[in-house]
Amino acid sequence: MVDGSAVAVILILYKVTGGSSGIGKCIALEAAKIGANVTIVARNESRLLSALEEVKGQCLNNEQKFKYLSVDLAGDYNVVKTNFNNAISEMGPLYLFINCAGMAICGTLEEVSTNDIMKMINTNLISTIQATKAIVNEMKHNGFGSIVITSSLASFCGIYGLSVYSATKFALRGFAEALSMETKNFGVKVTLALPPDTDTPGYANESKDKPLETLLISETAKLFTPEEVGRQILQDTLDGRFFSTVGLEGHMMTISCAGMAPYTSYLELISQVFCGGILRLITVYYQYLFDKIVKKCKLDREQKK
Repeated sequence: MVDGSAVAVILILYKVTGGSSGIGKCIALEAAKIGANVTIVARNESRLLSALEEVKGQCLNNEQKFKYLSVDLAGDYNVVKTNFNNAISEMGPLYLFINCAGMAICGTLEEVSTNDIMKMINTNLISTIQATKAIVNEMKHNGFGSIVITSSLASFCGIYGLSVYSATKFALRGFAEALSMETKNFGVKVTLALPPDTDTPGYANESKDKPLETLLISETAKLFTPEEVGRQILQDTLDGRFFSTVGLEGHMMTISCAGMAPYTSYLELISQVFCGGILRLITVYYQYLFDKIVKKCKLDREQKK
């Protein structure tokens, strides 16, 4: 538990789209409420300044420290490393590091430009890998800490119109599992955050260009608030859980798609062993519904022609 006596630095990596709001800022606000020193990171300095004022307004005591870093996490690694080293020197030992940078550009593979493909790879994957690389040795040396890799439920299932996005999120799951194996014997835990569709400015912006199939598939699940998701990610991380998600679909997917992911408790393991088969049937039903949506949209377009 983070409290006023802990020298805690929380580095929040904002979503590139909607950097002044969303899941990242909500986690920062929750962290400030429990007494953490908070550093937020993004590229847009004006949005950072605005967000930092909101975070400061939630502080638990006057001894807390707050800072922002304006840096391109997918850019020059040495610049990222230097910025993080300076922040740690100023703020204190790193207790919790949360990667929350991400974006989606929707469209079928042939519709997405090469530039947009590279933009998603850099934002979703490279920025997370570089940022984590810059701090992981510090945590291992300290012998404590938690790292959050924010992926998506799209790391468990590919969705129409999100082929490249899903590829980056699948990659983040593999990164988190391997990183957990590398760090656990040093006292450093890894949490893989798997937010469902969340009502952020980034999500609203993405929805403008979503194919009809993607929109209809999204409507089959509940839309959550960033406050709900942010609180759950922070709590699951402090509890040392590997998977963090909200909603029935999320919990179902973590059980049916557990694979070789680390388990947090025997209860979680038992659920995965005994419920995996049944839940697999449910996921096949969802797949049938999604395929039906895609087929209907194709037929409708052909009839209009």
